[in-house]
This record gives sequence, structure tokens and C-alpha cells, in this order.
Amino acid sequence: MTDTLQQPRPETGEATIRILVCASCRAPGGDPEAPRPGAVLAAGLSQALDACGEAAITVETVECLSVCKRPCTVALTGDGRWTYIYGDLDPEDGVQTLLSFARQYRETPDGIVPWRERAEAIRKGVVARLPPIAIASPR
Repeated sequence: MTDTLQQPRPETGEATIRILVCASCRAPGGDPEAPRPGAVLAAGLSQALDACGEAAITVETVECLSVCKRPCTVALTGDGRWTYIYGDLDPEDGVQTLLSFARQYRETPDGIVPWRERAEAIRKGVVARLPPIAIASPR
């Protein structure tokens, strides 16, 4: 028998949601000097969040998410929620799609947005879904 991980869940709509954007991968066949797709996406997300003053969603770039064959990859995570990893996002058109999904994700108690309610780019881009991970507090 396996134990089910139980972790307190924040109220819907109140949790801080983190969007982690891989800033390492290059566009396939692209100019090696061109901005990385993830960096373009992260900048667009940051601008959009600054413009609307939404503090409950944060954007961070990370060095590598190890999904190199699917550049422009992000992880969406929040306390007590499932973590999703998405690849092949469009660095410019993906901004509003990803922000809309992050809002849907925040409104759920566990991060699971019904598949049919997700935008097509989100449905097609899923790489992995990871269960909530309890993190021990330092003593």
C-alpha cells in the first residue's frame, strides 16, 4: 500500500503562483545570437504582469528545465498544487495564453484545471505533471 501525500492547500485565488521559464534553449535552426525564446517569453510575461499589477503570479527564469527538444518550456507551480511543465510555447503569442492558464490554475484548490477548459497550446504542450511535494520546514 502506498501513502498518499497530504499537504495543506491554500484557498483558491489566494496562493502565489510561480511561472518558471527555461532561459537556456535556443530556437531550432535559429541564429545563435538571437534572444532565447524563453527569455523573450519571460520578458513578455513580466511586462504583462507589471502592466496589470497582478502580484499573485510571479515569473522567474531558470537555467534549464531539461526539455531541450521542446524549447520555450515553462513550469507552473504553487504551494499544495500539482506542478505542470509545458513545452513548445510561442514566445510572443504564449504570454496571454499562459497568463490566462495561470489564473485558472490559481482558482483551483490543487492546480488541476479540467483538460477541456485549457487553451489548445496548453493542452498540446504538456510535458509532465508532478504531484504536490511537501517541503519540510527547518527546525
